[in-house]
Amino acid sequence: MKVKLSKTTFSRAEFKVASSVLKSGWLTHGEYNKKFENLFKKLTNTKYALTLNSCTSALELAIKCQNITKEVIVPSFTWVSSANAIITSGAKPVFCDSDYKTRNVTLKNIKPLVNKNTQAVMVVHYGGQCCEMDKIYEFCKKKKIKIIEDSAETLGGTWKNKHPGYWGVGCFSFFPTKNITTAEGGMITCNSRELYLKFKAMAAHGILSQSYDREKKKTLPWYKYAVIAGHNYRMSNMLAAIGYEQLKKIKKLNNHRIKVAEKYNLFFKKNKIPVQQPFVNKKAKHVYQTYAINVDEKIRNDLILFLRKKGVEASVHFTPVLHEQKYFSKYLPKYKKLPNASKLSKTLVSLPMHSKIKDKEIKYVCDCIKKYFKIRL
Repeated sequence: MKVKLSKTTFSRAEFKVASSVLKSGWLTHGEYNKKFENLFKKLTNTKYALTLNSCTSALELAIKCQNITKEVIVPSFTWVSSANAIITSGAKPVFCDSDYKTRNVTLKNIKPLVNKNTQAVMVVHYGGQCCEMDKIYEFCKKKKIKIIEDSAETLGGTWKNKHPGYWGVGCFSFFPTKNITTAEGGMITCNSRELYLKFKAMAAHGILSQSYDREKKKTLPWYKYAVIAGHNYRMSNMLAAIGYEQLKKIKKLNNHRIKVAEKYNLFFKKNKIPVQQPFVNKKAKHVYQTYAINVDEKIRNDLILFLRKKGVEASVHFTPVLHEQKYFSKYLPKYKKLPNASKLSKTLVSLPMHSKIKDKEIKYVCDCIKKYFKIRL
């Protein structure tokens, strides 16, 4: 049996709406971008949302439009986009450690690194569970430090019933491995109109009015005024249409992931397999973009290779951690070690998790793991 690590979930609705966009002839930024943004605002309870071509673009906008040019504290245990966005935007990443149990950055990890050059903290909500944001928010508010939430993996998740983007600028991903997908795409959210208008202009060549909006006006729609130096970070009407239909099903898709996680948890508990399951904070809603277990680092790679030989697409998110990569190592404070980040990268195993996985596939994954530990022990 082959069990994929991740799969996209498309229904007739996505194919139908994509076809309608093709037939309309309006493929670039259009009516579905607005529909997608409005539905997203409603879900996350934020005032403003802007569709983009990636979460990386969202992170870059969050930095550039807030004039962040000095230091940004960011966990080393994350995907490269988090640090890349800081560097390409002209700021400096300062790597911090994460909590081993939750795999998220905490205030305890952030505090020691704050200095006069700290302008922002980029929290990364790992695997579907939000960081302990109330503590981080109160601290940053007192210190006048901006918060950027890398929420690529946590759409639909909450901390104390508040969605990512409530505590700071929210940056989301719709890559195929995420809880909903537009193939490639992202979203940025905020509660400031002034900031939103900066995002909107910088994402579209520095021009506030989009072609779709201009063409609806009767007076001189061909006039295009730039108000800022910008990029082309826009999402197409086609991808926004797919995202709009996907977002309608987010609760159903996430509930399936939660049920899959419960089945994995029951298996590990019932069979007393020596692994650490994902820890779920009682104040958080975990939506399991990733289901990752911790195992002894001596067997981690061996277990993954065993599972892959059996057709189970296990993987690691993430290794190596950023501060251990040659290019990024220069951004680690001198003589500073990040033991939890390093240990996480050596002990985590990501198991198949998506909204299409079937019970027989879950059982097969569990049987393979049971077989491996029976041989090992």
